[in-house]
Amino acid sequence: MAVRARQTYIQQQPELPQHQQQEQRLPVQQKKRKPKYFSAQEKFLFLVFAIVVASFAISILHTQGEIQTLSMEIQKIERDITEVNNNNTDLKVQVSERSTHQRIWEKAKELGLTLNEKNVKVVPGE
Repeated sequence: MAVRARQTYIQQQPELPQHQQQEQRLPVQQKKRKPKYFSAQEKFLFLVFAIVVASFAISILHTQGEIQTLSMEIQKIERDITEVNNNNTDLKVQVSERSTHQRIWEKAKELGLTLNEKNVKVVPGE
């Protein structure tokens, strides 16, 4: 009975030429287009904008680095200046200590010099 049913089913189908059978077998697939969110011009503008923003960021970072380097050099120079000023004040104190009349008189005696008042000339000092 199954054989008869199958035979009747096969006989009922009209025979199509081979060309038409191939067309029926292949389902037609239409390409689904994805919606474009951005056009090519917009993508280009985004790219240009990103490049400009990146270049500005890099230039700002570079400038900040230079400023930091210069400020460190300025601080070093200021430290050197204060050190030299401190040395100058120390040297001025030493000069004032060593230029007293008593010390000069003691050094003269050590070297064997004597005071001859006829040869003394008074010079107005500072």
